[in-house]
Amino acid sequence: MTPPPGWYRDLSAPHLERWWDGTAWTEHRRAPEIPGPPVPALPSAGGASGRAKAVALISASVVLVVAIVTGTVVLGRDGGGVNPIADPTLPTPTAEAPTGEAPAGETASPSTSEPSADDADLVVDQLNGITLPLLDGWVRPRHIAEADVLMTTDGAYDCPADAGACHHGLVVSRTVTGHDEKSPEALARADIPDAAGDAYDRDRIGRRPFGGMESHKLVGSGPVAVAGRAGYYVRWRVSTAKGPGGYVQSLAFPCGAGPESRVIVRYVLDAGEDGPPLSDMDRFTKGIKVIADEVGGGGVGSSIGPRG
Repeated sequence: MTPPPGWYRDLSAPHLERWWDGTAWTEHRRAPEIPGPPVPALPSAGGASGRAKAVALISASVVLVVAIVTGTVVLGRDGGGVNPIADPTLPTPTAEAPTGEAPAGETASPSTSEPSADDADLVVDQLNGITLPLLDGWVRPRHIAEADVLMTTDGAYDCPADAGACHHGLVVSRTVTGHDEKSPEALARADIPDAAGDAYDRDRIGRRPFGGMESHKLVGSGPVAVAGRAGYYVRWRVSTAKGPGGYVQSLAFPCGAGPESRVIVRYVLDAGEDGPPLSDMDRFTKGIKVIADEVGGGGVGSSIGPRG
């Protein structure tokens, strides 16, 4: 037998009590409760008889306390029992369960909540069946015609060359269709020139917001895990005719639309002190999740096919 649940004196901190849940110590502690004043005995018809009853009750109480203490000590010495009072490394018990613990006889249910597609800190790509974290300094797209732009940095600035508004950062997702290649490495390497050109050379309506792309340099590439799937990334440092240039990354990986489906996520970050930290690319990649879809849906987002 073990001592019942309750508050017991904590020998490691004698001025406190710890909660024992009947089988183990918890980490809950409290200051000992101050006992109230003794309740006077009720008067009786015979003074001597009333005093005798009071003495008998007090004696019985003393015997009961001694018996409880003795029994607790015996349990502590018995190899099959645990003495919470004698072991200051364990937690202390009481008549009611502390806040946050399941009542006696009930089992605490683990939290089953998962990130929702409606979470304020997530950006949802329903077409490709993925979500990305909305990092500090990033917002959902505003006044942008391209449907495949998932987010931009907060605020815009005047493009250094052609008239228009530019953003210091963009995240774009596109579904791979009509492509013979299925290898994430081959897809990422094939996409990076187009990604860099769309971002820093000539946009989709023919403007050259940075005066054109002058050169590029490979600054990183390799396999990477994306939502538990084997992906591949290629990262370029791009120099432009005007402005500080920037960094472009193509990340290819299998998405949630099916075993043969592939998605490419493009990151575009301006260089210079006004651009977002380069580490945001890795943080986005690490935070990508696949949307759970019971019917196996996924979608066909903006397509990337071979360019002639």
